[in-house]
Amino acid sequence: QLQLVESGGGLVQPGGSLRLSCATSGFPFDTYTIAWFRQAPGKEREGVSCVADGSDGWTNYADSVKGRFAISRDNAEKRVYLQMDSLKPDDTAVYYCAASSFLLRQFCLSDFAFNYWGQGTQVTVSL
Repeated sequence: QLQLVESGGGLVQPGGSLRLSCATSGFPFDTYTIAWFRQAPGKEREGVSCVADGSDGWTNYADSVKGRFAISRDNAEKRVYLQMDSLKPDDTAVYYCAASSFLLRQFCLSDFAFNYWGQGTQVTVSL
């Protein structure tokens, strides 16, 4: 059974850091592109970052998080991480990881390109 399980969310003050983790099972992890999405209350889900499969492992980031967030993957552990630094209140959202067996880089932050999703982890940035 394919599973993606997010962890690492919580409450943090502005300027703080969190590291999200996405544990996966039930599919050939190293052949899948993995992405992080987020959805704030009353807003549409948006792509945050993605990392490709294979030896290339290219990454993409939403403009809103460039220079603050870093995505990485551990194929041996079948995990993807999202290091989030310099957090802002606007980063408050439920964060989801998602997996896709095949997509073009141009669609890496588009939710329609992903067919497997986790349940999400809440990130709240507030004083």
